Order: sequence, then C-alpha cells, then structure tokens
Amino acid sequence: MADRQPPLALDELRALVASGEIDTVVLAFPDMQGRLQGKRFAAPFFLDEVVEHGTEGCNYLLAVDTDMNTVDGYEMSSWDRGYGDFAMHPDLTTLRRVPWNEGTALVVADLAWHDGSPVVAAPRQILRRQLDRLAEHGWTAHVGTELEFIVFKDTYEQAWDSGYHGLTPANQYNIDYSVLGTGRIEPLLRRIRNEMTGAGLTVESAKGECNPGQHEIVFRYDEALVTCDQHAVYKTGAKEIAAQEGVSLTFMAKYNEREGNSCHIHLSLQDADGRNVMAGDGPGGMSPVMRHFLAGQLAALRDFSLLYAPTVNSYKRFRPGSFAPTAVAWGYDNRTCALRVVGHGRSLRFENRLPGGDVNPHLAVAALVAAGLHGIEQQLELPEACAGNAYSADYEHVPTTLREAAELWETSPIAKAAFGDEVVAHYRNMARVELDAFDSAVTDWELRRSFERM
Repeated sequence: MADRQPPLALDELRALVASGEIDTVVLAFPDMQGRLQGKRFAAPFFLDEVVEHGTEGCNYLLAVDTDMNTVDGYEMSSWDRGYGDFAMHPDLTTLRRVPWNEGTALVVADLAWHDGSPVVAAPRQILRRQLDRLAEHGWTAHVGTELEFIVFKDTYEQAWDSGYHGLTPANQYNIDYSVLGTGRIEPLLRRIRNEMTGAGLTVESAKGECNPGQHEIVFRYDEALVTCDQHAVYKTGAKEIAAQEGVSLTFMAKYNEREGNSCHIHLSLQDADGRNVMAGDGPGGMSPVMRHFLAGQLAALRDFSLLYAPTVNSYKRFRPGSFAPTAVAWGYDNRTCALRVVGHGRSLRFENRLPGGDVNPHLAVAALVAAGLHGIEQQLELPEACAGNAYSADYEHVPTTLREAAELWETSPIAKAAFGDEVVAHYRNMARVELDAFDSAVTDWELRRSFERM
C-alpha cells in the first residue's frame, strides 16, 4: 500500500494544474444527510476565482428531503424567501486528491450568508461551535468512526430498476472476521483502501461482518473535524469506486432483517500537550473529566438520539441481541451497552454504539461533544458500569422510533442550551419531513399482508 498522502497544499495544486495532472476541483459541503453537495470546477478557474472569492449554492440544499424535494417548515429557505444562495468558501486545509476520479482534487466548503455570518444550521458549523466550546476548556476531541456497508454484485442502476429486490450480496453467508470471505471481494476492498490512502486517509484494516456481503473498513482516528470530513469523503468515494467496479454498496442502517450497518464512534480528549485527559487514577483508569464526560453522554443520549439515528430506518437496528444497543447504559468493553469504554492509558476512550451507517458524522460528533460538556459543566456523577447483559437489565430504553426521538429533541433543555433554538427547530423539521414521507408511503410489508388476505 502506498504511504499516506497528506492533504494538498495550494502551491502543490497550482503546480499540478500547470502540469496538466489536475484539471478538475470539486468544492462540496456535507448536507443534513451527510452527503457531499457542490460543484466541479475547471481547475484554473478554481485557482483564479474560487480560492479567494468562493462560490454560491442554492440555500435549499439545507432545506430539502433525501429525494431533493423542496419542503416547507425551514426558516432559512423557502418559496416565500425566494430560494436564494448562500456562499461556499473553500477550507483549504481539506484540499486533497481523489484518485478514483482522474485528474481531480476535492476541497470541503464552509457555508456563510452574504454578510459573512455563518450558516448556523450547517452540519460543519454545528460541529465547529461545539469544538470551540471544548477548546475553552483547553481540550481537543479525537474521533474515529467505524462504518459498515453491504456489497452487492448488482450495479446501482440494476438495483434501482429492480426496486432493490432480489439483489445478490457479494458473500452468501456470515463472514465475520473471515479472511476467505474478504478475499472474495479483495479487488474492490483493496481499491477502496489504497485510493483512500491517496486521498489522505490512514487505513487501519478491513474485515468481514455478519450480514451476507457486509464489510467494514476502518481508518485511523484524527481530530474531530478532520475525521468527520474524511468520513464524508470516504462514504462518497466508496460508492463511486463501487460503481466503477460494476457493483453497488449500501450504508443504510438496516437493509434487511439481519444485522444492520453500524457506525460506532470513538472519542477521546487531549490537552494542549497531547495528553489524554480521560486517563487517570480513578476506577477503570478514568479521570474525573472522563467520568463527568461519560455521565453527560448518558444524560443526553435519549435527547440527542435524533443526531445519532436520523431516519425512520435507523431505529430498525435497535433490537435485543442485535449488537445494536437498546439500553442507556455504559460498560467496560461491553458490546451490549450503548456506551462502551475501551483502551487504557493514552488510548482510553469511549465508543457510542447508537449510530448506524446513515449517520451524519458532523452532527453525531457535535452531539457527543455537547453531551460531554453538559456532564462537565453540571459535574454529573457516573453510575455503576453494567457488567452483564444490558439487553435484559433494567435500564432506560433508547428511543424506538424517529417520532419519539424527534419529540425528545424538540423539548430537550440540554439540546436548546447546547445548540440553540435555530438548530433545534431546523433538525426537528428534518425529522417531521422524514416522518411525513414515511407515513404517506405504502410498503411492501403492507402489500404482502393485505393485498389478498384483507
């Protein structure tokens, strides 16, 4: 595997454009669903104009549903407001090559209104605000995300045309940790690993998972914003590479009744000297900072579930014995709990096991930081760890539906204090739109049960 390539410096990009090696620059931002939205620029134009002045994008990009339908209820963007633009400014620290697209570089954008003020409800800005709050304590968050996906031998076009029925998974049986199983699609996995390395990500490993065709590729942790940006790049790039290979893959939280696609998120805190402030002399090697921070996770878990599990489909994962959590509980290396403490000393951290593959990483990590700060500021005490099976123990249950999660989010004093009324209202409306679409749909399950027999 090639050595990790650092993000491109602007001068390096200029040289690559001058030599003809780079001819296209993608400028994109993560939308509410965590998807990259933006434009492809001719590289000389990007250098001459966009680097200094940015570009524009329709502000409905943060006010549509997954199908890109215009919907009501958003304060920032509507027919009444004329669907104007916001400004997209390149964050040049994210500039990178994307090897799976020939002659192409990519840079992530921050969003601002034309008076220069930030778009408060933009996911990247939401995360920045929480990281700024964390910095007031002298800490930085280091984060790793673990995304699972299912690979199918069908192309995306074939999957669409079939209504996503009868797809052929790349493996026929459970290949969890199976080297033979991953070897079956190693050409695809190898391309993804190596080309993500070329895009500046540090690959750790790839392994098979439980659901037929299910796999996981893990990347090294980094500072929170870097990890979340890389997550979005990886998710887009993996789909593009799969399409080039004539197959498809899905990150949806629950594709079928078997194991869902998770996105476990690991988080630790460092001080200005690079020390892990979560490590200490307390029980389990934890510091008071970690105990309060973890107590905040428990206190806010139900209220913030909308940011961990943002779709109707997300909540299909939360079933007993599924390795997806149902209990608002924590434990040492206990996969039955929503929060799992792992590592020791410098590597001590916690893992939130709620998110699925459909999560927006910027929003989820913002929620983790905000929850932890709530615990720090309120000096919350950490309850005893769960040492057994959290599925069968007497703990509060995580929300079981998007409707429940949205109501908790909307009425949460913790959410309003951490994120502000504008952000709370914006993402409550996102949930309302998702629920309205689902409530209007007629599902295959209903047809099978009712077409003849009712």
